[in-house]
Amino acid sequence: MRKSRIFLYVLLFIVMLGIVYLLFGKSTKSVESGVSTSQVIDEAFQLIKKEAVFSKNEKLLVEGAIRGMTEALEDPHSTYLTKEEAANQEASLAEERVGIGVEIMQSAGKFIVVAPLKDSPAYKAGLKSQDEIVRVNEERVDGKTMAELVQLLSGEKGTSLKMTIYRASENRHVELHMKRDTIAMHTVSSEVYEVDDHAIGIVTISLFGEKTGEEWEKQTKSLVERGIDGLVIDVRGNPGGYLFSVSSVIGTLMKNGTTFAYMQNAKGVLEMLNTESKEAPYLNKVPTVLLQNGGSASASEVLAGALRDNNRALIVGETSFGKGTVQETHPLTNGGKLKISTHKWLTPKQEWIHHKGIEADLKVEQEELFAMDQKYLSGEFRMGDYGEEIKYVQQVLSALGYNIGREDGYFDEGTEDAIENYRQERSLGEGSEINSVLFQSLTETVAAYKTKKENDKQLQMGIGYLIHDLSK
Repeated sequence: MRKSRIFLYVLLFIVMLGIVYLLFGKSTKSVESGVSTSQVIDEAFQLIKKEAVFSKNEKLLVEGAIRGMTEALEDPHSTYLTKEEAANQEASLAEERVGIGVEIMQSAGKFIVVAPLKDSPAYKAGLKSQDEIVRVNEERVDGKTMAELVQLLSGEKGTSLKMTIYRASENRHVELHMKRDTIAMHTVSSEVYEVDDHAIGIVTISLFGEKTGEEWEKQTKSLVERGIDGLVIDVRGNPGGYLFSVSSVIGTLMKNGTTFAYMQNAKGVLEMLNTESKEAPYLNKVPTVLLQNGGSASASEVLAGALRDNNRALIVGETSFGKGTVQETHPLTNGGKLKISTHKWLTPKQEWIHHKGIEADLKVEQEELFAMDQKYLSGEFRMGDYGEEIKYVQQVLSALGYNIGREDGYFDEGTEDAIENYRQERSLGEGSEINSVLFQSLTETVAAYKTKKENDKQLQMGIGYLIHDLSK
């Protein structure tokens, strides 16, 4: 079925392309038969219009055909973006965007607030972590996709938005009013960590956006002025971004003219990429560690490969994602864009890491509780019930050291006893049921555990390596 669908999409795309050719009086000949391609395409198109029992919306046919073309490439990074999707992608990497400033996740079909950005319209309106979004401007959001919700929340600067949320901690619905505003999107943050009479700078890069290079320079120069002895670069969970941004970062860590990657086009031609900076690299003598995990991809891996192959930093954590291609985006006349993988990128030692990733020099697995995703669940469950929500509760309680005999999602007596003990120790009231109060408490417990640096084994191992190196 999948191959048939792809074939149909490809055929439909060719049909629509042929119509364009006809409109502009262009014609090509089939290599095998000498038959006019435009004639065959037009014939097929007319048959589809006349005989097809399903939708004949030409816009949808064209978009479906282009998607089919990119699917046929069997490359998940080559894709067709509608006008709206293209705009959202560009906004995700932009320096700023207009909105209300909130991070949202979808859990069990519900849209849960992870956190509002500080001083954002959402923050000022009183939106809180774990609030469930119920309505936006009187329109219910249940059954919608994340993209559809984002569309509802989007709008022009200064326009008003009304949001109805359900706050489980208070067991009530709350109506909030806010106005959309410009939200600055920061991709780099830093801090100084004091340990054993050493000052270690920790810089986190969430993605490589338009202004990441400038943010990196501002943050790291401030760290140097404060007299850091070592540097930890954290790109865990960083999905990548712009190549020019990661180039700017690398340029501060290595002397000018250092090869940090190669680009290889479809014909196999290699292009050497070297660091270029207007000033001397001010970080080139600072001992450095890079933290990465399985979510570190693309531009993050370019950074890791450059640091590893030039013996500039120790890589700590896990094997990275393994994305070794670079995409170019081309605008189309319908307002959409076609994103195509046009190059492979190779490390300075000309290794292609696609589907392999970059292995950490020092492999470190996190503790079970630290590695857990924060989930925002709801519902009520009792002994004898079964579900993924119960499984999550069991996993968290087990990681906290409670005696749980099973973690398969079945609510048994052992689970009941562990919940009773947990509720008593956290002063959540008597009872053994799973409800919104328990879910909220567990989420807060996991979040609190993950914010403590001493619980981050990968970070601690990286800092430990730097301290050892500085003590030589």
